[in-house]
Amino acid sequence: MPAYIEDLAARLTAALGERIRRYSSLADEVAIEVAGEQLLEVATILRDDPQLRFELLMDLAGVDYLDYGRTDWRTNSATSSGFSRGVNRAAPHTLAGDKRYAVVSQLLSISYNQRLRLRVWAGDSEDPMVDSLTGIWASAEWFEREAFDLFGILFRGHPDLRRILTDYGFIGHPFRKDFPLIGNVEVRYDPQLKRVIYQPVSIEPRTLVPRVIRHDNRYDPVLHDHPPGERAPVPGVPAAPGGDRA
Repeated sequence: MPAYIEDLAARLTAALGERIRRYSSLADEVAIEVAGEQLLEVATILRDDPQLRFELLMDLAGVDYLDYGRTDWRTNSATSSGFSRGVNRAAPHTLAGDKRYAVVSQLLSISYNQRLRLRVWAGDSEDPMVDSLTGIWASAEWFEREAFDLFGILFRGHPDLRRILTDYGFIGHPFRKDFPLIGNVEVRYDPQLKRVIYQPVSIEPRTLVPRVIRHDNRYDPVLHDHPPGERAPVPGVPAAPGGDRA
């Protein structure tokens, strides 16, 4: 593990102690988790402590951990079973309790040129809520509106919590894992009424079958690596005397 990662981890422990917990991430990253009731206190220390000075909130996003650990999708390598075949849907959730929705903030220390990932769980799965970070980092305002719009996560103390990406009257939160891929409502122009109308979605649900990629001889490098004026060789076909194909 890089030395600067260990140095940052040591400074975090010295400043915050048991109020934070490191969780698994990539080798060149530091990711910490904090309890919801201590979020504002920890965030203030992260910004103001002279040994940390995370002055800038670069990004904030919601995460839906529904079915986390039950699928065979991976992020860093291909799967051995392929797509969703052989998945045990009945397997227990790998996260205990109400750990479904989380808010993840990406922080930047301009003074030390270091980054930090901060995660907090939203608690209740029915009405997930965390404290707003807008009083500590003003850049959180639109990011939190986006997380509210797409995931339905509420931010306690936000000055203007309303949708920011979806249309007026949109039903549901489209980034939730249980939101239907075809949506709930569709929009079309009605020539008789001469106006745009909203109606229940009419798309038939279907299961997408992944494409199978096969080798195409037309793009074989051997076809393009031959002297000008000569007939291109055909892969797999032996050459006849004189350079022609048999």
